[in-house]
Amino acid sequence: MTAGADAIEIRPAEAEDASAIWAILEPVIRAGETLALDRRMDRENALWAWMGGDRAAFVAEIDGEVVGVGYVRPNQGGGGAHVANAGYAVAESARGKGVARTLCRASLSAARAAGFRAMQFNLVVASNAAAVAAWTAEGFAEVGRLPGAFEHPRLGTVDALVMYRGL
Repeated sequence: MTAGADAIEIRPAEAEDASAIWAILEPVIRAGETLALDRRMDRENALWAWMGGDRAAFVAEIDGEVVGVGYVRPNQGGGGAHVANAGYAVAESARGKGVARTLCRASLSAARAAGFRAMQFNLVVASNAAAVAAWTAEGFAEVGRLPGAFEHPRLGTVDALVMYRGL
C-alpha cells in the first residue's frame, strides 16, 4: 500500500519496537483528545495497554521508520468473542499520509484471518472528524452515540461513537 511516494509497510510489533511505539503513543496520550487513556499514563502501562494481554500488535513503517501502531483483540469474551476490537495511533509527522487507514485495513484482514466475524470500535471521539471519516470510508457505521462520554481537554465534554462493521 502506498501513501504518496512513500510505501507503508505493516508488520507484527516486536519487543524491540517499544521505544518507537512509546514515541508515538506518548504525545497522543498526553494530548488526551482521541484515546480513552489516562493522560498521566506511564510508558510501561501504555505499552501494556497497546501490546499486552490478548492484543495482536503491529506497526506501520515508512522507509524503515515506525510511524504508526495498531492492535487487534477480542472486543469481549464469551458470547461476544467473535467481534474484534482495534486501536491505532499515528506519529504526528506521518498524519495525512494514509497510515491510519492502512492500519485499519491491516487490522480488518488480521481479524478476518483470526476468525472474527465483525469489528467494533467502542469509543470514537465524535470531535475526531478525521477518524470518523476514515472509519466510515472503511465500511464502519455509527451504531450508537454516547452523549458526553468523553472529556476532551480543549472542547470539554463531547460525544463518543460506537462504530461497527461486519467482516
